[in-house]
Amino acid sequence: MRISKPYLRSTSIQCYLCLLLNSHFLTEAGIHVFILGCFSATLPKTEAYWEDVMLDLHQIENLIQSIHIDATLYTESDAHPNCKVTAMKCFLMEFDVISHESKNGNISETVKNLVFLANSSLYSNRYITESGCKECEELEEKNIKEFLQSFRHLVQMFYNTS
Repeated sequence: MRISKPYLRSTSIQCYLCLLLNSHFLTEAGIHVFILGCFSATLPKTEAYWEDVMLDLHQIENLIQSIHIDATLYTESDAHPNCKVTAMKCFLMEFDVISHESKNGNISETVKNLVFLANSSLYSNRYITESGCKECEELEEKNIKEFLQSFRHLVQMFYNTS
């Protein structure tokens, strides 16, 4: 089980840099640099996380094989590239259903991480308005395996453009 939280920056580089700067600048400015450096280590990364989303998706696929989830989910089977942000938002809302229906802590944690990573990757597209796209409720309802397969295809569309 992958427990790491890839959405946090590695703290070691920032801490070493801060210590190096602090040893040369034992002034008030050096202390400010140290504090800001430590604070920046806890901030989310800004680059796309699609590879990590794919890893979480693979883990979810493996975990659901051992349990039965009898849910149908709104699924965009063939998202047009001009509607991929709208489709991704629908998928992410449906992942909450998977988390709830599974009643499985491992699945819930992995879904939570996947949704966080995908939303972080979508952050730069948050103001994009896509017209002519289907609303979530207009999408066809499919079983979980078909849902995850369609989600994988959509993530690959984002991954190939990042």
